[in-house]
Amino acid sequence: MVRLAQNLDRLGTESAFEVLARAQKLAASGRDIINLGIGQPDFRTPEHIVEAGIKALRDGHHGYTPANGLPVLREAVAADLERRHGAAVNPDNVVVVPGGKPTMFFAILMLGEPGAEIMYPNPGFPIYESVIRYSGATPVPIRLSEDRGFAFNADEVLAQITPATRLIIINSPANPTGGVTPKAEIDKLVAGLMDHPDVVLMSDEIYSQMLYGDRVHTSLLQYPEIRDRLILLDGWSKTYAMTGWRLGYAVWPDAMVAHVTRLCINDHSCVNAAAQYAGLAALTGPQDEARAMVAEFDIRRSAIVSALNDLPGVRCADAAGAFYAFPNIEGTGMTSREAQDRFLNEVGVATVAGTSFGAYGEGYLRFSYANSLENIQTAIARIKTCL
Repeated sequence: MVRLAQNLDRLGTESAFEVLARAQKLAASGRDIINLGIGQPDFRTPEHIVEAGIKALRDGHHGYTPANGLPVLREAVAADLERRHGAAVNPDNVVVVPGGKPTMFFAILMLGEPGAEIMYPNPGFPIYESVIRYSGATPVPIRLSEDRGFAFNADEVLAQITPATRLIIINSPANPTGGVTPKAEIDKLVAGLMDHPDVVLMSDEIYSQMLYGDRVHTSLLQYPEIRDRLILLDGWSKTYAMTGWRLGYAVWPDAMVAHVTRLCINDHSCVNAAAQYAGLAALTGPQDEARAMVAEFDIRRSAIVSALNDLPGVRCADAAGAFYAFPNIEGTGMTSREAQDRFLNEVGVATVAGTSFGAYGEGYLRFSYANSLENIQTAIARIKTCL
């Protein structure tokens, strides 16, 4: 009998992919399924980006690249971050990786071990807690509540720090809630962290260009006092509809760059060369289509939040960023898992149970509005008949 390492028992998963598989199986059997579960834009990658990837292949970019990414791409990332956030970034601190998850994995493995504590948002992206447990560290949830618009409370975060705290993970705009943390709370968190100089921050800002109304993104890069212990995560997947290209990056503090580069060499050698040239075209080319996607998401956001609030037993806070709505369904009398399964099986609408994002997600469902307005309206009408 094969004997597997026990640490595999601590590794979780991302339930949105499980729901996707179930939805695809039902669709293959002939069911009409509307998927509001998976978190990826329903738009094509802009054509000039696709052409840049094709050109790279035709030009012979078929070999290995530096483990931390093409120099020209890292320079473009640094320039883009300075343009958007007003913060100078050294390209030598940029590490390009295949998507967003490697940065999470590497950061948590570098800081997590038995006896250590790592704080993470809950409800939050499930891979945070999964990898923390895998590392042997103790996961400490930062509770995000509906009454605060799913923004963290800096005083509560600071109060949870202990001598064992190694890393604090924050995510704004947030998956799965769509919450955006106000600048005042981030200011307060950074000020309080001056009393905890050994605690590292990982700021997941993958949705930083998806905000609605008059909301403005506050990047942790804008706080020079913590740059020596800040890991900033961002990438191309959401902004440029490039989920399948598997391309992301992080800005690492000086003390961690060599270590993460060594992890890259051990893990994946380097990122696909053609994808990197496509990423370069995304950052340096026209931004019209990326902005148009956000404008369309805003229309869908208003529609789905309004429609969800009209459902019996459901209330939904305004979604401030990303492309998710996170309605409270306690009034339906169902648990999150029951509602997820019933909506999929009975009326063909795929959503994701709030508990897939942590224990504090009970009583909620995640709806992705990265789908057409017509499909969103049809899906909510179906759920209404089910309720």
